[in-house]
Amino acid sequence: MPVVENQSRPHRIRAALDAGEQLVGGFATSVLALCCLVAIVGTVSLCLVGVGFLLAPHVVKLVHVIADRERPRLSRFGPELIGPGPGPAVLWDALRRRETQRELVWVVVHGFSGFALGSLGLLLVLSSVRDITFPLWWHLLPEGEAAPTLDLWIVRDYQGSIAVSLLGAGWLFIAIGVLPAMARLQALPGRRLLRPGPGTDLALRIAHLSAARAAALDAHTTELRRIERALHDGAQNRMVAVNLLVGAARKAASRGVHNLDDILGRAQDATEAALEELRLVVRSILPPVLADRSLADALDALATTSPVPCRLEVDLPGRYAASVEATVYFVVAEALTNIAKHSRATRAEVELHREEDLLRLRITDNGRGGATEGTGSGVGGVRARIEAHEGTFELTSPVGGPTILIARVPCGL
Repeated sequence: MPVVENQSRPHRIRAALDAGEQLVGGFATSVLALCCLVAIVGTVSLCLVGVGFLLAPHVVKLVHVIADRERPRLSRFGPELIGPGPGPAVLWDALRRRETQRELVWVVVHGFSGFALGSLGLLLVLSSVRDITFPLWWHLLPEGEAAPTLDLWIVRDYQGSIAVSLLGAGWLFIAIGVLPAMARLQALPGRRLLRPGPGTDLALRIAHLSAARAAALDAHTTELRRIERALHDGAQNRMVAVNLLVGAARKAASRGVHNLDDILGRAQDATEAALEELRLVVRSILPPVLADRSLADALDALATTSPVPCRLEVDLPGRYAASVEATVYFVVAEALTNIAKHSRATRAEVELHREEDLLRLRITDNGRGGATEGTGSGVGGVRARIEAHEGTFELTSPVGGPTILIARVPCGL
């Protein structure tokens, strides 16, 4: 039987885990930024002897590459950051470009602030893990060296190690509280410096909206084809069978046959089957439960009927636009269908929360993994639905699992 949990509760632990992931990602890009900063300083020094002018264009390209690598990560904190595209080939023109200047400033700021905040976040997490597990291994340390983080005191007995474990729990509590704020603070310089300038924002926005419109039209066409196939292969065939059975009943009646119960009974069964097919098609267009109740109730129904045991966690204040709720519903429905058909999973989890002006959907399973967009599994259609709403879609599915799908859909303020 499916296992369903529909709970509305604070998701601070999940937010802290996500923030820790973002801090690690920001720490990695800050290391790249520091390396790039070293390259810049070295190139400026070599310019004194003329060699640096040959290396400078490559250093500028390196700055662009690192900034473009950072933009998708920063897009998780708000509206998507669109890169300005390739810069001028001439060094002087590239340096005069406002976007290049802002990227150079970002390299300096993020190199130091991102590294400091990432290091502090990692230190908090590692310190909490170290101190919480301290009673398990403190006796292996040399006498006089067993101490908690920051060497606050020397531990000489088991009771002292328990005190260190309580200190670790305190570190963990602090980490859960401050990591999200640290992640936002780490992302702040990039959100301000790596966004497109006023001159290019409109053109990039138009291009982005054109791509989103194309994705929406493609998703719409795909949905119409799906409905057409469902009607043709299901209800239409049933109605043809009803027509043949009614025709057979009329011919039998014209020949004076009075016992028509068998033929009419088969016609009635075919009619009921056709009606059921039509109900399924109608529900697939827009589930009535979305209009009658809520998105949480609709997802609860999906999880309950899933062949794979599914844990559902939903924390949504209020209702949202019908198109947004329908998109989230169909993404979950398609994902659970794929899990049941292809993954060989024994457990699935669906988590849906609101993060500022975004709905964040996370679907995981413990199956065999290896899911891609080119295997006919419908993943491409899921991406098209999300991107049609200017949302973001991420799929991680290494061979052997687990498969993790993360989607963010703008839902308004």
